[in-house]
Amino acid sequence: MVERFKKHINSKLSFLKDARLLIAISGGVDSVVLVHLCHQLNLNISLAHCNFNLRGKESDEDENFVIEFANSLDIEAFTESFNTEAYAARNKVSIQMAAREMRYFWFDELAQQLQFDYILTAHHADDNLETFLINFSRGTGLDGLTGIPKINNKFVRPLLPFSRENVIDYAKANNLNWRVDSSNASTKYLRNKLRHEVIPILKEINPSLLQSYQGTINNLSDTADIVEDCMEAFLEKAILSIEDNKIVLSVLEFKKKNNPKAYLFETLKDYGFTEWNDVQNLLDAQSGKYVVSNTHRLIKHGDTLLLSELITEAYEDLLISNIHEEVETPFGVLTFSEVDKVSTNDTTAIFVDKNRLKFPLKIRNWQMGDVFFPFGMVGKKRVSKYFKDEKLSLLDKESSLLLCSQNDIVWILNRRADDRFKVTENTTDILKIELK
Repeated sequence: MVERFKKHINSKLSFLKDARLLIAISGGVDSVVLVHLCHQLNLNISLAHCNFNLRGKESDEDENFVIEFANSLDIEAFTESFNTEAYAARNKVSIQMAAREMRYFWFDELAQQLQFDYILTAHHADDNLETFLINFSRGTGLDGLTGIPKINNKFVRPLLPFSRENVIDYAKANNLNWRVDSSNASTKYLRNKLRHEVIPILKEINPSLLQSYQGTINNLSDTADIVEDCMEAFLEKAILSIEDNKIVLSVLEFKKKNNPKAYLFETLKDYGFTEWNDVQNLLDAQSGKYVVSNTHRLIKHGDTLLLSELITEAYEDLLISNIHEEVETPFGVLTFSEVDKVSTNDTTAIFVDKNRLKFPLKIRNWQMGDVFFPFGMVGKKRVSKYFKDEKLSLLDKESSLLLCSQNDIVWILNRRADDRFKVTENTTDILKIELK
């Protein structure tokens, strides 16, 4: 296996030979074998072990084993202890997801602080098959059927061409010791159930299952490359703009396609949407209709779709006690300055009669029922009617903020000033309010 591994590194992962590598090691046979193989090839490696404190004494023994193993090979090892159950409860995720999130965050942190070029994990061909079956059973697209990526940013999986049987045979042949995680024997978790009950039956039906699966993965990966090329060309036309808080997509470009739902899926698959019929129905929906995922919202606005992060918290009211304060807003820093004359009003700056303001001023979200007197017009207008006349999207309406003097609107930030505070021939003190 050493020669096969060496050949694989030389032909597919040669960049690892001159890099600083951090190997994620649990103490199980897979990661122990990966470390031993990399050590045999004299790669520049260090080890990182997570103690999730989920199996009492076993967890501590795993950590001690890793430290002793690293010492026996004269390799640097890092360990970190986590309160996994507390993290899971606090973030309302499963124990497995909590461990995954903390593990990868710590690996990234180590790599950045200590300048490791790549992080190696010991996923092998059987892990890849299990992942394929998990995704297949839950429902997925092409990406979910192409298995675990060999390279994903800093993360590299050098053992993917090798089976679990290859790994165990190597460990035994080299008299390696390893730790056995007792929780891996439980079929309570889907991956273990597939590993212990489903895959053995599939291998009995087809003894060459892993080889057949690898051929399928290669074919699917080739197809995925074609899809990626097609989507790149499509998105050059479909993405109208990318702004700080939203991506604007052309409805027309999707409707030109024979299967718009397929293009919507490929465009939006990374944003958590699951109800794809509802997403497709937005193409013909009225403005203001939307679909949400756990993290994002897709809004129909005219001939566009607006993709934005889901904001669950309203903007907190801010009080401004005097003109010497500078206030941070989503639109920029709000500043005040006394000036001698008025230059042209625009959306980022207004000029007001300072003596008409009553401090403290307040910045707040707009509310239904708000009324103001638009600058340059006679009479009042509901803010909601102004938004409608301006053809603002739901997203723009929700993010709009008001600068108020007591209960009176002075300015819809970045949009329209109120006529009641304008500078007149009787004004003695002019105040410029600006967003920078």
